[in-house]
Amino acid sequence: MKKVLIFCGLLLGATQVATAASPAPQGDAEAGKAMTTVCSACHGADGNSAAPNFPKLAGQGERYLFKQLMDIRDGARPIPTMAGQLDGKTDQQLADIAAYYAAQTMTGSQTDPDLVALGEKVYRAGVADRRVAACTACHSPTGQGNAPAGYPRLAGQHPEYIAAQLRAYQQGYEDPEGRTNDGDTRIMRSNAFGLSDMEIEAVASYAAGLQPGQ
Repeated sequence: MKKVLIFCGLLLGATQVATAASPAPQGDAEAGKAMTTVCSACHGADGNSAAPNFPKLAGQGERYLFKQLMDIRDGARPIPTMAGQLDGKTDQQLADIAAYYAAQTMTGSQTDPDLVALGEKVYRAGVADRRVAACTACHSPTGQGNAPAGYPRLAGQHPEYIAAQLRAYQQGYEDPEGRTNDGDTRIMRSNAFGLSDMEIEAVASYAAGLQPGQ
C-alpha cells in the first residue's frame, strides 16, 4: 500500500495544493470563459487542444487546474510558451478559468497496441524493484484522476504530453531546470526517475487511452 501511495501525482503535475491563508476562491465558469479567448489558440476553444505538445485542459479537476495556473503565474512551473500569459491575473481570475475548463468534456485518446502490455503493467503494478508505485491509487483505475484531491485526469490526454511531463519530472529529480512543482515529497520526480524511456512511452500511451469501465 505504501508503494502505491508514493505514485500519487502522475503527469500533468504535482497535485498538492499550496497552503494558503484563506481557502481557494470559488470559480465562476462563465467569467472564466470570457478570459480564455487567447488560450484557445493553443488549447482549443473548449480546452481540447489539437497539438500534442499542448495539454488538454477540458475535464481536468478544478483544484488541479487552479494549482497549475497559480504555479505557472508565480514561477513555480516555468513553461516558455506560457511566459507572460498569466501575468497580472488574480487568484479569482485563475479560479474562474479553472472552473470553465473543468466544466468542459475532454475528448478521448488511444493506446498504441504495441505498448498495451508494458503500459498496463506499469500503470497497475508499478516497478517494484525500482520503487516505482502503481498509478491507480491517485489517478484511478480508469485514469479519471481524483478531482477533490487535486490529482489530474490522464485518460484522454495526449500521450505525447504525458510522456513529456514524465521526462520533465525525471529531469527535475536532479536538475532544477526540470519540472519540480510536485511539492516537498517529490512524488512525481522520484517515480519518474525510476522509469526507463520505454516504460515512460508505454505508461503514457496506456493511461491516455483508458476508458470508463476498463
